[in-house]
Amino acid sequence: MDANLASHLINSYQTPAIRHLAWLCQAPQLMRSPITFEPLKYLPSNYPDILKTWDQETAAAPPLLHEPPQRRLGFYFERLYQVLMEDLLGWPILLKNQQIQSSGRTIGELDFVVHNKKNDRIEHHEIAIKFYLGVSELAGSTLWYGPNARDRLDMKTTSLLEQQSRRTQLPETLVLLSEFHITGPLTPRIFMPGYLFYPDDQKVVTPNYVPANHLRGRWMYAHDARVLDTSHWVVLNKPHWIGNWFQSEQPDTEHVLEALERVERKVVPQLFAMMRPDRQTGNWLEIDRVFVVPETWP
Repeated sequence: MDANLASHLINSYQTPAIRHLAWLCQAPQLMRSPITFEPLKYLPSNYPDILKTWDQETAAAPPLLHEPPQRRLGFYFERLYQVLMEDLLGWPILLKNQQIQSSGRTIGELDFVVHNKKNDRIEHHEIAIKFYLGVSELAGSTLWYGPNARDRLDMKTTSLLEQQSRRTQLPETLVLLSEFHITGPLTPRIFMPGYLFYPDDQKVVTPNYVPANHLRGRWMYAHDARVLDTSHWVVLNKPHWIGNWFQSEQPDTEHVLEALERVERKVVPQLFAMMRPDRQTGNWLEIDRVFVVPETWP
């Protein structure tokens, strides 16, 4: 789907959770792999119409979409994924967030075990939504850090491919699955949409396993943001890191300046959307997004 067409479609929904779900349905992923799960290959062609009905008729929407979003973005993302599986695809969820035990201790967790109705097979889905900022290292290599710099793209992809997606092969997992009458080899799938943020003042290298159509933003240090015209910026708070932001009111300059000051004072990164007015609708639309980080980051 064309990126402009996709963002226009997403911005047509009034309910934030439905906008987020629409983004999740078609967002490019941060990893290319034979086991990557692409919802658009399985979704019914009329899924935008289903979302439109849910958006216009509150009672028609799945109850999960009415619940207030959790504080942790990962939990909210899992809830949207559950709606995608059960209500858009019609795939039964057999297990969700199921812990794997060995000698009384937890050795892992299965995100989702689902029945893929289209291929009539049981699948194990490991999912994550991620935001990584590229940093050029002294040796000329690039490391992609999360806003919390303990998280890195290379470590996460290795974990997904070599550990998380293989958990159903563990003897302890096979015992667990048999307790739920789930037998036979499970097909592993990985789903990891998100954004890569590029610096203005460094040359960084995108990993070759990241698809060319991945979503992009920018990142900069707080002292660089301070000298820019930020009158068209807005603060993006979770869960609105997901999807394209739009609003009817003009951006609040004071709110942005306070957030920039908070980045420096509390030493925490903050995500902003750069906006432009849309003459047709009168709304302000996101045209780019930028992470502002403190001087000590990462």
